[in-house]
Amino acid sequence: MSLAQKLKERPAFRNLLIFLSVIGPGVITGSVDNDAGGITTYSVAGAKYGYGMLWTLLPSFIALLTVQEMNARMGIVTGKGLADLIRENFGVRITFYVFILLLIAGIGNTATEFAGVAGSMMVFNVDKYISVPLSAMAVWILVVKGNYKISEKIFLFFSVFLLSYIVSAVLAKPDWGEIGKEMIAPTIQWDNAYVTTVLGLVGTTVAPWMQFYMQSSVIEKGIKIADYKYTIWDVVAGCVITVVVAFFIIVSCAATLHVNGIQINEAKDAAMALKPFAGALASQVFAFGLFVASVFSAAILPLATAFIICEAFGFEAGIDKKFSDAPQFYTLFTFTILIAVGIILLPNAPLIAITIWTQVLNAVLLPVVLICMMLIINKPEIMGEYTNKRYQNVIGWTTSIVLIILSTVLLISGIS
Repeated sequence: MSLAQKLKERPAFRNLLIFLSVIGPGVITGSVDNDAGGITTYSVAGAKYGYGMLWTLLPSFIALLTVQEMNARMGIVTGKGLADLIRENFGVRITFYVFILLLIAGIGNTATEFAGVAGSMMVFNVDKYISVPLSAMAVWILVVKGNYKISEKIFLFFSVFLLSYIVSAVLAKPDWGEIGKEMIAPTIQWDNAYVTTVLGLVGTTVAPWMQFYMQSSVIEKGIKIADYKYTIWDVVAGCVITVVVAFFIIVSCAATLHVNGIQINEAKDAAMALKPFAGALASQVFAFGLFVASVFSAAILPLATAFIICEAFGFEAGIDKKFSDAPQFYTLFTFTILIAVGIILLPNAPLIAITIWTQVLNAVLLPVVLICMMLIINKPEIMGEYTNKRYQNVIGWTTSIVLIILSTVLLISGIS
């Protein structure tokens, strides 16, 4: 029996093969969402409030899934990146100011990831002057000397290693009964610290760069509208990975640090503090997960920044293109990495200030990006028959309004 006959007689097998060929953009974008900043947020929440913050993962999942589906649909239908569509629909002047801010935020986000590399390797007694330059070189070679297919496979491979947080959580021996109780009937507090932490957990789920990267990667992969349903599976898988990893990070810190009254300021602190309570293996696995997430994100974030700027101003962009075919794209990618690495290698780099002000920039930009998305996706002349249905608009606008409110509150708290 030929392969064609097998596929015809076994539609489930055929669907699986198509899904495996389409999978990538959703899983990668969702996985990168658990970057150094996200891991820090989840770790601090688990250490401070125990299992009490696990309930926030459901609204986070809904917000991420809603926004990422719209990005995938716009990319497939229009064949254009989000930056392209914003420039065409809202003019060059608005585009210029928005994307200059996105460039600055991209450099800050990338610096935060290399700070995660430095912190995670300190657990293994590796100095930042060794770990950061070597990681930056590896990332640069992968993107500039590789191609999309190779890079995507490596990124997907990295995504699997993020599940190492499950090991850390199991080794921490959590109280699963208490976890179930807090998930179903959480004890919600109304003081400023608790509310701010909730905002941080939900707000860290959706970042401006994600919308541009998701749409650009769907286009670069060449996904067609006939494969839309498989792309949705990819998006759902990426969102599930995001929430699962966040769940086990919170659980591992809650089961060890919270019950022993240990407070932390960053993810590296969590990895080091786990050792006396859950053992050296749990500590090392947690640090390894932070390292993988940081390197992974340190590759994707400057890529997203380069995609954003090049699409906005009409330059050639794409990992599959040679340096000579897309010089602006690769120059921006290299520039972002070099500046970010230079910041981290400064003897007294103000990492906390960089992180805070990067979050402030993200908070300023997210409402602009979300409103542009919702207006564009509802234009029949752009999306044809694939504009939002009524229920999609209800979910989309509700999600956008909630995220805008969160971003505003985070902006105010970040500045203060």
